[in-house]
Amino acid sequence: MLPRGDSYEAIRAAFRWQVPERFNIAAACCDRWADGSGRPALLHLRTDGAMERISFDALRAESNRLANALTAHGIGPGDRIGVLLPQVPAAAIAHLAAYKLGAIAVPLFQLFQEQALEYRLRDCGAAALVTDAVGLAKIAGLDLPALRLVLSADGAGPGALDLRAEMARASDAFATRDTAADDPAVIIYTSGTTGAPKGALHAHRVLLGHLPGVEMPQDLFPQPGDLFWTPADWAWIGGLFDVLLPSLYHGVPVLAHRMAKFDPEFAYRLMAEHGVRNAFLPPTALKMLRLVPDPTRFGARPRSIGSGGETLGAELLDWGRATFGCTINEFYGQTECNLVVSSCAALMPARPGWMGRAVPGHEVAVVDAEGRVLPPGQQGTIAIRRPDPVMFLGYWNSPEETAAKFAGDWLLTGDQGEQDEAGWFRFVGRDDDVITSAGYRIGPGEIEDCLAAHPAVAMAAVIGLPDPLRTEAVTAIVVPAPGVATDEALARSLQDHVKTRLAAHVYPRAVHFADALPLTATGKVMRGELRRRYTKGEG
Repeated sequence: MLPRGDSYEAIRAAFRWQVPERFNIAAACCDRWADGSGRPALLHLRTDGAMERISFDALRAESNRLANALTAHGIGPGDRIGVLLPQVPAAAIAHLAAYKLGAIAVPLFQLFQEQALEYRLRDCGAAALVTDAVGLAKIAGLDLPALRLVLSADGAGPGALDLRAEMARASDAFATRDTAADDPAVIIYTSGTTGAPKGALHAHRVLLGHLPGVEMPQDLFPQPGDLFWTPADWAWIGGLFDVLLPSLYHGVPVLAHRMAKFDPEFAYRLMAEHGVRNAFLPPTALKMLRLVPDPTRFGARPRSIGSGGETLGAELLDWGRATFGCTINEFYGQTECNLVVSSCAALMPARPGWMGRAVPGHEVAVVDAEGRVLPPGQQGTIAIRRPDPVMFLGYWNSPEETAAKFAGDWLLTGDQGEQDEAGWFRFVGRDDDVITSAGYRIGPGEIEDCLAAHPAVAMAAVIGLPDPLRTEAVTAIVVPAPGVATDEALARSLQDHVKTRLAAHVYPRAVHFADALPLTATGKVMRGELRRRYTKGEG
């Protein structure tokens, strides 16, 4: 979508949004490339090491079959369809089928446990769920009154039909619904600082809104011969809308692989052996890759690498150039309004400590609490002006939360930053309590609620503390219930409590016990004070 140009200024000046009134993600990402040529869409490296090549023709046929199967079971426009699958072709097919129906896809992380899944599926009122045996075991026994269809990629099970069998009985012809660009398409849950996670509802246009912010950090993607890969799960906006769907939109194949746990040496081999040209590598993945000795021996030479989630320092940028032969570009955004700031080595030299400039098409500024734009060099809240194609429609069933996200026409990210005279943005910190750990944005509220349900806990607060590998380590400060003795065994029990009920990536890496928590006059936990105390070792 970015126009041609030899400088950032020229491209920004020439940029115009190309958002038609009618637009459907599946038609743009699948149907238009399915011309009988066998053009590759997905290269699926299976867990047994075999490579499965899936063309756009096959992707259209399979997503049409699933759309017909869902229709036969009464699933239609506006219904929410949960997608609880890892990075496998069935996940892409399920998303495309949902968009073809005019339904709303709800990506779900496979590492979520029962409590996390039950909340999200109940909150959105999911009518259908596409999953596998792993997901099926987790939803067994959950109270999901709206859920009337479960399809399992691993065959029929308790309360679930065989996905493959249902698709085999369906026609491979389906008329993709003529949706408006502003029609709802996907709900992606994002964790906030208090209370339960919120569902960010996005329209079909969100894909078009992402394109400039994908093209810029990937050094003017696409180019002939490009092949995109990320270890980030497609359940997150980073995997789904930073990689999978934009690549398919451009007719660029995506390398898919189900990586149970990030293995840096395997990642080097995968990129080298399969000729990965473009990669989205979260900061934690980069740090783990950096620990591998003599990385150039693997021969991985991607054309472009993008990363987001924390500022990249000069040392990491130098390492990236020496290891991969390219400059790692940084980008910035959040689930509600993603990929709005980026660097781009093809257009401008990287500036260590600065995350980039506004992606063409987005108006980004630093504002005060009332939405007044601040002058260069003054710290405030990073904000994006509406309307913007990449911006969410609102939080699902939460008009008050949606309204609170804005100051006038400025969407407030909740991140503190500053902008210089040249338009570069620097991330300073968050004015909320979201924890950035191993590339995930983790809200403390859900973890605190989970800990509070443990019989040994009277009160709990969750904060992020600096960690050299994860950026921040999820840390719990627990006030034990009366009469409860605190020891290492209790700490491990609380960690397991969270790990088995929410997800392994959110469990507290450290548990500290305290007699009381610092509270405001209205009874709110002062997480900032806790961070100060435990960072200084005063806890």
